[in-house]
Amino acid sequence: MKRIIFYLFACIVISQAQAQNNNQERSRIEMQIQTMGALDNFNIATIADTITFSFPDKTDKAMAIYYWIANNIALDPKSVKTNDRKKTDPVSVIQSRKTNAYGFALLFQEMCSMANIRCLLVNGYTRYNFNDINNAPDEPNHCWNVVQTGQSPDQWFYVDVAKASGSVDIKYTTFKKNYSSGYFFADRKIFNLDHLPENHSWMLGLGPKNKTEFYVLPIIESGAYLSGANTPTPNNGFVKTKTSKAVEFSFKKKSGTSINRMLLITKEGNKPEKKEPLIYEEAEGLIKFKYTFKKEETYVVRINADENDLFTYIVESSD
Repeated sequence: MKRIIFYLFACIVISQAQAQNNNQERSRIEMQIQTMGALDNFNIATIADTITFSFPDKTDKAMAIYYWIANNIALDPKSVKTNDRKKTDPVSVIQSRKTNAYGFALLFQEMCSMANIRCLLVNGYTRYNFNDINNAPDEPNHCWNVVQTGQSPDQWFYVDVAKASGSVDIKYTTFKKNYSSGYFFADRKIFNLDHLPENHSWMLGLGPKNKTEFYVLPIIESGAYLSGANTPTPNNGFVKTKTSKAVEFSFKKKSGTSINRMLLITKEGNKPEKKEPLIYEEAEGLIKFKYTFKKEETYVVRINADENDLFTYIVESSD
């Protein structure tokens, strides 16, 4: 028994050390690419060569491409809303420095190809905000990439450089730059709750089987990738409850990550949002808490950990 406990402890320590090394390597790559700037007036081939030249490893090259695109190309709100694929070719995107998710994925694929990295584009669906809960579009509304680093199925990885760049407001009028490293070689459990491929063969691992299952889920926010938050409950994004009954929330977090402070952020109509500290329980990586919505109202509810939004729900509370 002591040997088993020691072995498990050793595995945890090694895993945490590897995660720390990976984070340090990512930070090093990001800092190096940041110093290169926007590389204005360079063509695609020159940009790709410049940002990948000093990295012999293909994963590092892909990370350099990801960081540069996410920080130098903006989401075009109008193009995102209409899902317009005009001027989304890589040359046009480099010239205008803005595009939609399709243009982001095409540019990432093109630069990876120039760096001799196998990268494919995936068409599919995502939810951008709470209005998308239970509201599936007729046609795919998003694109992302899969990158292959080896021959086994475990060596295919998700990349969503469009979401990594930031987000568009709920009215599709303004782009807010907010870089996130979490969408590079993203956690499959989280990604599959946030993305649904049009061709199900491009789902790496388990996830919703169809649009109906996908669009009922809570919205997965960028903070979930950073903290490894997954498997949220309720697993329905639209929650009906009573003013006298507490709603039970829970989610799992990745081993080795820590959460120090949690907030429940609620918004009613046009009123200012309300932030309330949460008292929660944590046991074996499972975070649990309860909350009673005492007023008869429909709320937009965000679960926030350490200043990062994890999940968004709509809660309808009635007497």
